[in-house]
Amino acid sequence: MRAVIVAAAVAFIISLFGTPVAIRVFTALKAGQPIRSIGLASNQGKKGTPTMGGVVFIVATVFAYVAGHIALTTLPERQIAQEGPTMTALVLLGLFVFCGAVGFFDDFLKVRRRNSDGLSAKGKLLGQAMVGGGFGVAALYVPSSDGQTVASEHISLIRDISWLDVGKIGAVLVIVFVIMAMSNGVNLTDGLDGLATGASILVLSAYALIGFWQYRHWCADDAYARVNEYCYQVRDPLEIAMIAAAAAGACVGFLWWNTSPARIFMGDVGSLGLGALIGGLAVATRTTLLSIMIGGLFVIITTTWVIQIVSFRTTGRRVFRMVPLHHHFELAGWSEVNIVVRFWIVAGVCVAVGLGLFYSDFLAVVG
Repeated sequence: MRAVIVAAAVAFIISLFGTPVAIRVFTALKAGQPIRSIGLASNQGKKGTPTMGGVVFIVATVFAYVAGHIALTTLPERQIAQEGPTMTALVLLGLFVFCGAVGFFDDFLKVRRRNSDGLSAKGKLLGQAMVGGGFGVAALYVPSSDGQTVASEHISLIRDISWLDVGKIGAVLVIVFVIMAMSNGVNLTDGLDGLATGASILVLSAYALIGFWQYRHWCADDAYARVNEYCYQVRDPLEIAMIAAAAAGACVGFLWWNTSPARIFMGDVGSLGLGALIGGLAVATRTTLLSIMIGGLFVIITTTWVIQIVSFRTTGRRVFRMVPLHHHFELAGWSEVNIVVRFWIVAGVCVAVGLGLFYSDFLAVVG
C-alpha cells in the first residue's frame, strides 16, 4: 500500500505544480485550442485556452511510477513481488505515452494550422491501432520467468472466461479494439471543462483498488495461495495498482486547473492517452468485459455518438440535438457545471456497480 500511496502523492504534486508552468509555456508558444465555427456559441469564449495539458499528467505518472518503485525497496523482502520495470509497467506506460503521442501530433497540427482540423480520422485510428497492436503483442508474447503474460488469450469478465479462448491472434485483435474503443471514448467525453478528467479519476481509482485487491489475493504470493485456493492469475498486480493510482493522482492535480472555467485543456494528447491506459488496465487485470460498466460514462457517450451517426446517415434524422451527448444537454438549456457534475455522478454510479460486481465474485467463492 505504501508504494501505491507514494505514487499517487508524487503524481498529484508534480501535476498540481507543473500544470501552471505548462499553462505559461503553452500560452507563450500560442498553443491555444481552436474552436469549430459550427460548434456551440457558448464554446467560442474558450478559443485560445492553452491545450496539450495532458503532457503534464503523462509525465507526472511516469515519474510517480519511478517514485513508487523506490518506495518498494523499503518493504520487507516477502512483499516485493516484482522488481521493475516489469513488462506490465512497460505495456501500460507505453500505451499511455505512445497513444498520447498520437494525440500530441493531432493537437500540434490543430495549433499550427489555427483550426480544428488536425490529424485525419483515419490517421488517428491507424496510429491507435499500431500502438495497441504493438503493445498487445508484447503483452501476449513476452512471458515472465514463471510463464505469466500481461494479457490473456481468453476473453475476461472478472477473471478469464475459460471457454472463451480466442488464441493469441484473436487476443491481440481484442486488445486493439479495447484500446481504440476506450481511447476514443475518453476523447469524445472531453468536451466540457473537467468532464473527462473527473470521470477518468473515478475509473482510474477503481482500477487502483482492483489492482491492489488482486495483489493481496495473488496466486504468485505463496503465503496467500497456501491457505486459499481462490486467487487471481494476473501478472504484477502491484504494478497495475501503482500506475492506476499515479494516473489518478496526476489527474486530480490537473483538475485543479482544468475545472470550469478551465485554464488549460488536456487536448487529444491527454484524452487518447488516458483512454488507452484505461483499456490497458482492463486487459491487464482480466476485466475486459467489466470495463464496459466501470467506464460506463465513456461507453454511453460513445454509443450515443454511434446512434446519431447511423441514424443521420440512414434516415437523415438526428436522435439527439447534438453529439457528443453533453452538447445535447447544453442545447437543452443545462449549464456546463450542471452537466459536468451530473455526468460525474453517472460515472461514479457505473464505477460503484462495477466494483460491486468485482467484489461479489470474490464473495461468491469464499463465502
